[in-house]
Amino acid sequence: MRLVAGVVVATLASGAALGQTGDIVTCGSFKAESRRDGQLTLWTVARGAEKTTEKGALRGAPRFECLDNAALVVEVAFATGSGTFAVYFPDGTDLTYSRQQIDRRGNRYVLPIQAKARIAPSFQAAFDYHCKMDMPLYPIAPESRADCVR
Repeated sequence: MRLVAGVVVATLASGAALGQTGDIVTCGSFKAESRRDGQLTLWTVARGAEKTTEKGALRGAPRFECLDNAALVVEVAFATGSGTFAVYFPDGTDLTYSRQQIDRRGNRYVLPIQAKARIAPSFQAAFDYHCKMDMPLYPIAPESRADCVR
């Protein structure tokens, strides 16, 4: 009986932690963290004094990945089935795409070729590029097609 009472007391004492789990990742100048609060997940990306926090009903925890100990990738899968892919670069550039616009081949991300011009040259080789998003507002320059994976 005392054992049961001890377990109940320990459970009640840690009640504030129930429903809130967290994860922290550091990557170069970035610190990313996520925590669960009831049915919502909150995730924060901080770069120095700059901080962005988002929340949503997710399928699981956000996935944080560090590229070259400098750029931070954040993948989120929402409970509705959609998702986002964001990459934060140390120069202040951030790219965000719908998860449907990003492929993954092995351990490499495949981004739309239009993203390449927005990525610092030192990080361009960290990604592969596809030519699936040829749209009137974001046309693919003919000279860029050679950089697209098939």
